[in-house]
Amino acid sequence: MKNVAIITGASSGLGEEFTKQISLKSDYDEIWIIARRKEKLEELSKKINESKNFKLVRPVPMDISGKDGVQRFKTFIEKEDAALRKIESGIEIKLLINNAGFGTYGPFAETSPDREMDMIDLNCTSLTGMCGTCLPYMKKGAVLINTASLAAFLPLGNFAAYAASKSYVLSFSLALAAELKERGIKVCALCPGSVSTEFANVASNGARKEVKGGFPPQKVVTQCIKRAFKGRRVSLYRTKWKFSAFMSRFISGYAGARFTYKYNKRPHNPDKDMQTVDAGDFL
Repeated sequence: MKNVAIITGASSGLGEEFTKQISLKSDYDEIWIIARRKEKLEELSKKINESKNFKLVRPVPMDISGKDGVQRFKTFIEKEDAALRKIESGIEIKLLINNAGFGTYGPFAETSPDREMDMIDLNCTSLTGMCGTCLPYMKKGAVLINTASLAAFLPLGNFAAYAASKSYVLSFSLALAAELKERGIKVCALCPGSVSTEFANVASNGARKEVKGGFPPQKVVTQCIKRAFKGRRVSLYRTKWKFSAFMSRFISGYAGARFTYKYNKRPHNPDKDMQTVDAGDFL
């Protein structure tokens, strides 16, 4: 039996940090890191593998966006499992981290519908499909982490579709945790606020190069891993993030969206076509 950890969106930001920290654990025969940027994945895997003197991290360059992307991954893991069963017992997924995702800044009417739909395909469709594809390979003691966002707790103006997509991730993760409890599989939703990653550059189409007030990702990831393995269902690192999530219970969805639309403007270049970055790094 080959024990595997899988991390999507691993070429940068939180996904890269998850890879570094998970590689320090001794629970896995391989860590599959998935993203579209082959060079970034190979650079990360080479650095970690050389430090350990054996091949632990395996780069899997792949676009997992939408139904086609999930099917692409499903074909990949079925072939891997079938090949392994010829010599041993196949694959067991001990850890799945669904971190791939991106956002779009600006009023919905000023953003590209195609880009918004691509975002929903990755943030929601791909995440859902990855869970469904991987669950047959997961047993008691396995851990599943879905990267949501602080944006999941309230509708946000200038961030409408993104916040809605992350609300889906949070809701889905909590329901999945309830359904998988008897199977002994732990599910945790990571809900970070501003983290120092490439997220803002992608979300703004280059208008904002860095996340405003971004928090270093290391402690966010460390806490999430600890909470997930303890069976906690939500991970919010900073006190201000916890306070914001709590206070969202007392604010109407419309009021929150209207306030953020008027007073929380997000720079964006609506006409600039940028490549999507594999990043699950939010606000």
